[in-house]
Amino acid sequence: MAGLPDRLSEWLLTHGLRILLIVVVAVVLRWVLQRAVTRFVRRAVDSGLTTHLGRNRATRVIASATGALSERRRQRTETLGSVLRSLITAVVFGVAFLMVLSEFGVDLAPLLASAGVAGVALGFGAQSLVKDFLSGIFMLLEDQYGVGDLIDVGEAAGTVEEVTLRVTKLRDPSGVAWYVRNGEVVRVGNKSQGWSTAVVDLPVAYTEDVEKVLGIIREVAHTMYLDEKWSPVMIDEPTVAGVEQITGNTVTIRVFAKTEPNEQWGVQRELRERAKIAFDRAGVRAPQVFPQAPSGGTISGTI
Repeated sequence: MAGLPDRLSEWLLTHGLRILLIVVVAVVLRWVLQRAVTRFVRRAVDSGLTTHLGRNRATRVIASATGALSERRRQRTETLGSVLRSLITAVVFGVAFLMVLSEFGVDLAPLLASAGVAGVALGFGAQSLVKDFLSGIFMLLEDQYGVGDLIDVGEAAGTVEEVTLRVTKLRDPSGVAWYVRNGEVVRVGNKSQGWSTAVVDLPVAYTEDVEKVLGIIREVAHTMYLDEKWSPVMIDEPTVAGVEQITGNTVTIRVFAKTEPNEQWGVQRELRERAKIAFDRAGVRAPQVFPQAPSGGTISGTI
């Protein structure tokens, strides 16, 4: 028994110091890697936001004023950073734990074999969950959409309210909240990236002078583009495409306007209102609508 303290001292001076060194290196390495990941994710998110919002200053100002920019950055940074930091912690401490066990003389071969079998079984049992998480990671890295974007994922369409690694929460125009699993999203239509298009169809009577009507609409579009209220949300001056359709006693003239994301609805309403006022002043008549008889024919006579 006299040799026990000597053997213990020898073990502490050899294996004990190695274990202490392994723990210290693991803690320091984890701290360094997590700091690097935090900086990398922040830079990647800022770069992705700049590309997403474009170089238009008005878009960035509006996003910053409404809080969409900060919320988008916060969610992406927290989600990606949390995943990568957790992964680093698991890998570093896992390797350190195995190295410590080897210092205690534990045979790692059976342990690693059992862990491999358990990992395979878990992988088969949680395929959908792993698919959701991987899809969420790539979606965030590529900045396919973010909080405040208006998207269409097929089964549901609406404004993105929350983005996590597993699910995306949408709010449709009716107020219904949709929770879409990221792994089930095959394609995404983002209506808020870059710019939007306002399409306005203006019907007039068939007997009206088309050139006169086109001139009125061009003047309305030009005046609206110069308006201080609307110029910040209109990227280019509206384009009067011309006659889009002729049906019966109706001539339809189409107007396009390139706008900031999600601003096309207000531009469309304003264009219609201004065109209506201009038509009334110029005496441009709307197409006459005849009531239909129950059999499908036109009702004649005095009503």
